[in-house]
Amino acid sequence: MTETAPLTSAAHTRQAALHEQRTPQRGAAPPTRPRRPRTLLKGLVKTARPKQWVKNILVIAAPAAAGRLFSAHALTQLALVFTLFTACAAAVYLINDARDAEADRAHPTKRHRPVAAGQVPVPVAYAVGGALAVLTPAAAAWLTSPVVAALLAAYIGMQLAYCVSLKHVLVVDLVVVTTGFLMRAMVGGLALGIPLSRWFLITTGFGALFMVSAKRYSEAVQMAGKAGATRALLTEYTTGYLRFVWQLAAGVAVLGYCLWALEEGGVPHTSVLPWRQLSVVAFILAILRYAVFADRGTAGEPEEVVLRDRALALIGVVWLAMYGLAVANW
Repeated sequence: MTETAPLTSAAHTRQAALHEQRTPQRGAAPPTRPRRPRTLLKGLVKTARPKQWVKNILVIAAPAAAGRLFSAHALTQLALVFTLFTACAAAVYLINDARDAEADRAHPTKRHRPVAAGQVPVPVAYAVGGALAVLTPAAAAWLTSPVVAALLAAYIGMQLAYCVSLKHVLVVDLVVVTTGFLMRAMVGGLALGIPLSRWFLITTGFGALFMVSAKRYSEAVQMAGKAGATRALLTEYTTGYLRFVWQLAAGVAVLGYCLWALEEGGVPHTSVLPWRQLSVVAFILAILRYAVFADRGTAGEPEEVVLRDRALALIGVVWLAMYGLAVANW
C-alpha cells in the first residue's frame, strides 16, 4: 500500500499535464515569436491600409473645382494635407484593429490582420495610433491652419466614435462614413482658403452617400441568406431601404450638379463651347453606369468598379476633361 500511493499521485500529475496541453485556453493570444523591427514596421504599415489611401486624393477636389490646382504653393499644401489626412486615417485603423483584435482572431479573413495575427502587439498598435491621433492635428495647426487642424481632430473623434458605437446605429453609420468622404473633399479648400460653394458641398456629399449606400446594398445582397454577415448592422437594414437611399442620393447629386452647371446659363463669351453644361451629360452617364453595378449588388468595392469597368473609366475621363475646360474657361 505504501508503494501504490506515489504511483497514483504520479499518474494523476501526468494526466493533469496532458489535459492542460490538450485544452485550449479561452481568449489566448497568438503564440509569441521574436519580432524584428522591420517586421513590426511592415505590420504597422499594413494595418494603416495603404490600399485605402487612394480615397485621400479627394483633397484636391475643391482646389480643382476652383481652378487653383496648378501652382507650387497649392501643390505643396495639398501634398501636406494628403499626408496629414493619411496619418489621421492610419491612427483610426490602428486603434480600431487593436480594439477588435480578439474578435478578429475568430474571423476567417480578419484573423490575418497584423494586430490579430500577433505581428503587431496590441499595446504597440494603441500607442502608435494614439500618438498619430494627437500629433497629426498639432502638426496641421503648425504647418497649415487652425481650421484644417480642427477638421482633422473632428475627423479622428468622429471615426473613433464610429469604431466604438456609431457603427451599430442605423442610418448614423451611413452618415458618418459619408461625412468622412465630405471632409476629405473639404480639407483641400480649407487649406488654401478657397470658399466652398453650396453646389460643391451638395454634389460631393450626396455623391459620397450614393457610393456608400450602394456599397452597403451590395454587401446586403451578397450576404442574403448567409449566416455570419461581415457587418452585424446589415441584418438590421433591408435591401429595399438601402436601394431607396442610393437612388435618392444619386438623384440629389445629379440635381446639385445640374444647378451648378446651369447657374450662369448661356455660353460664356471667352470659351469655345459651354463645357459646364456639356459636362452634365458625362456626369449623369457616370451615375447611371455606376448604378448598373449597384443594382446588381456588385458595387461592394467602389475603387474596383471604377478601375475595372472600361466604359465607366472612359466616361470619367471625358467628364474630367469637360470639367477641367469649364473651370479653365477655355
